[in-house]
Amino acid sequence: MSDVSPHLESYTPQAERAALEDLRTRLRATRWPDAPEDAGWALGTDITYLRELVAYWADGFDWAAQEAALARLPRFRTRLGGLGVHFVHARAVAPTGSVLPLVLSHGWPDSFWRYSKVVPLLTDPGAHGVDPADAFDVVVPDMPGYGYSDRPAGPPLDSIAVAGLWAELMSALGYDRFGAAGGDIGSHVSRYLALDHPDRVVAVHRMDGGLPVRTVDPAELAPEEREWFDEVADWGGSEGAYGAIHRTKPQTAAVGLTDSPAGLAAWIVEKLRAWSDCNGHVERSFTKDEILTNITLYWLTGTIGSSMRMYHANAAIPPGQLSRRVEVPSGFSLFRGDIVRPPRAWLERTANVVYLNEPARGGHFAPFEEPELYAEELRAFFRPYRAPAMD
Repeated sequence: MSDVSPHLESYTPQAERAALEDLRTRLRATRWPDAPEDAGWALGTDITYLRELVAYWADGFDWAAQEAALARLPRFRTRLGGLGVHFVHARAVAPTGSVLPLVLSHGWPDSFWRYSKVVPLLTDPGAHGVDPADAFDVVVPDMPGYGYSDRPAGPPLDSIAVAGLWAELMSALGYDRFGAAGGDIGSHVSRYLALDHPDRVVAVHRMDGGLPVRTVDPAELAPEEREWFDEVADWGGSEGAYGAIHRTKPQTAAVGLTDSPAGLAAWIVEKLRAWSDCNGHVERSFTKDEILTNITLYWLTGTIGSSMRMYHANAAIPPGQLSRRVEVPSGFSLFRGDIVRPPRAWLERTANVVYLNEPARGGHFAPFEEPELYAEELRAFFRPYRAPAMD
């Protein structure tokens, strides 16, 4: 068991002036690469757009205002597994007997930022025209190596280990039974919470079903599953270079991304555009301030390298773990603009599916892109599991 401290410290970080001045100096001194004419986003990040973003980051972006906005969320730190873990813990504004504790797990390239818009919608539904009985107590931790949580000095933690830490965190907060939800890597963390703690997780909601696990005999696959396997392989060939680097040589990329804020922005904004439901125009899903808040969190905490190393850890998870079936009631919201969406046949092969919906808007970062839609998905899925959670 990890050492859980019962002491929860209120936490409101504030960037030092020197760190912000250093950031602006580096941005203004960016050494720009050449690019073919009219390359746009075809070869990676559009340099013309990146120049615009970097200029605004250096001389227009108000980090203090964004930091103050994030500080309105109730944030804490505690120790789990010998690491300092930062988390949001927002209680239901008008608690009733049906309040359900819910732990939300983020992915890459983000942090607790992914859920910053949706927290008030979940904790105070009455203020947003929704039945107050649908309120949640919400817990949003930064995974170790992300955001304001500590970076592991030793081997990176995989999704199984992080799920174990979240179970301990929920115990430390006094929640015996709770719901779990997540997307991207957070989907895997939520899955292992349900697999390893089925007596505590009343239901689990995910935005994806994970990538195909090739431990299944291809002859057993339905046609739509085989088609999906091929789609994922094609996507990996054209879009998966970042993942191959993260899994195999994360430290090589980390040198440049930790040293150059423009390089860091290029690495992250390309994914925000490619994975969101923006029709190729990233600012249809995120404002410049929202993009730069996410990137600045990575910059100030120095966590791009440690976040990438989690891919290396997850790549070493044994196939037997990947092929386990989730028996806890499972819900899936497959947003229209997300990547490589699995067919129902695969979801039912790997989980006890009791809810499946395909919202018409939103992508990989749906809690941030479409917070109202995402909140409604969680309310609809978890509604039947509220009373049992409080027994």
